[in-house]
Parts: sequence; structure tokens; C-alpha cells
Amino acid sequence: MVEEFAFDNSEERRKTRQNGVGWIEVIVGSMFSGKSEELIRRLRRAQIARQKVQVFKPKIDDRYSIEQIASHSGMTHISKPVMTASELMAQLDPEAEVIGIDEGQFFDAGIVEAVNKLADSGKRVIIAGLDQDYMGKPFEPMPQLLSIAEFITKTHAICVKCGSTANYSQRTSDSKERVEVGATDKYEARCRKCFVPFPDSPTAI
Repeated sequence: MVEEFAFDNSEERRKTRQNGVGWIEVIVGSMFSGKSEELIRRLRRAQIARQKVQVFKPKIDDRYSIEQIASHSGMTHISKPVMTASELMAQLDPEAEVIGIDEGQFFDAGIVEAVNKLADSGKRVIIAGLDQDYMGKPFEPMPQLLSIAEFITKTHAICVKCGSTANYSQRTSDSKERVEVGATDKYEARCRKCFVPFPDSPTAI
């Protein structure tokens, strides 16, 4: 059988797999930073290594496809749309070895317990999502997922204003709803200097 991490340079993760235990990987960053692209890359490599992969996404995210996770660059992977963490667990294939979850910030708080159970049962869980909302505040439940993850990857975009490293998702619409699904029609990647919080944000100056 092909070693799962034959294409991965993380010696620590190789050892973890050899010990037969599960773990949690969290990929976070701003909009347009390549989170979903990195998630899809890891899922495809697991499939090349003949691992059984199952992928989930929140039903609310139907920007590009209902039954696929998709990156802004056009990469896609088949997935199951679910509403809640409990629905995800109910649809879980017990034979799946690698569980992918996209847009983790759109799940309820139960996702934290769910991924812990999956990792405890020996599964590799990879979850991607925004770590900050449009006001630059921590976007739950991602902070809680970061705290229990064995491996964390922070991705960055390019600021559309100055070209610096972008860590913020600038909302360009007038909506003040915390959950507002969109892409370039509603958001821009911004650096710390160019990010402009909404007036009611505690980070506003």
C-alpha cells in the first residue's frame, strides 16, 4: 500500500500515522488565501495514497456548487452538503480514513466535539475555514478548532490595495450580517494597513 504521506515532508505526521492514531489539521486564513485549494490538494494526495476520503461542506455555501467544495482558483472536489455537525456525523462513512471539511466557520459549535470524536477514533480530519469575520474578530468555531488541532496552517492572500500580505477579509457590501456568503462580489483581501473595519467593530479607530 502507498504510504499516506509519501508526498508530505512532515516527519511528525508520518510518525503519527505509523502509530495508528488520528489527528486534526486546521487550515485558516482570509478570503482568497488558498484555504480550500490547500484542503483539496491534501485530499487528492490522500486519494493517490489509496486512502478512503469523505468530504463535507455547509449547505449555506452554494457559491460555486451544491455538492462540491471549490476554490476561487477553480479546483473542485466532490462533497456532501450538510446543515449541522450532527448531520455530518450521521452521514459519516465508517470506512472513511480521511475526513475533509470546508468552510468550518459556518458550522455550529458541535463541530468541535464532532472532529474530536473523529480524531479519537483514528481518523485524519482536515478542516478549512476563515479565522476572522468581516470585522476582523475571531470567527467561531474556528478558534476552538485551532486550540484542539495537532497541525495548523495559516494561509495568506495578496492585498488588493497595496500588494502586501493580506490577513483580512474586507467586506465591500453594506450588509452587517456576520454570515454573508460571497466572493469577489462582496469581499476583498486586505492587509492590516488597508483593512477598514465597519464603524460598529471594536477594531475600528
